[in-house]
Amino acid sequence: MMRYPEELKREALNLAAKPGMTVAQVERDLGITPGLIYKWRQRYRVDENSAELKPSAERESEAEIRRLQRELATAREERDILKKAVQVFSQDRKS
Repeated sequence: MMRYPEELKREALNLAAKPGMTVAQVERDLGITPGLIYKWRQRYRVDENSAELKPSAERESEAEIRRLQRELATAREERDILKKAVQVFSQDRKS
């Protein structure tokens, strides 16, 4: 699998966004694999202020969902531990 530099990705996305340019034309001109710009559009966006390549809104949402799922798993583990502790301490009082 060939890895393309960030600068090339940014250039390709900017060129493909210009009126009158087709994705296929940009891919041919830059010598990159057909269909790759469409994948890059799903994964990245070019930040308007810094012109840096950033994750797309979809990728950012997916990352946030993964973070929240990890946080939820941790909260569930903590809850289960506290439930067990309450059971243990309540049994001690009954004895």
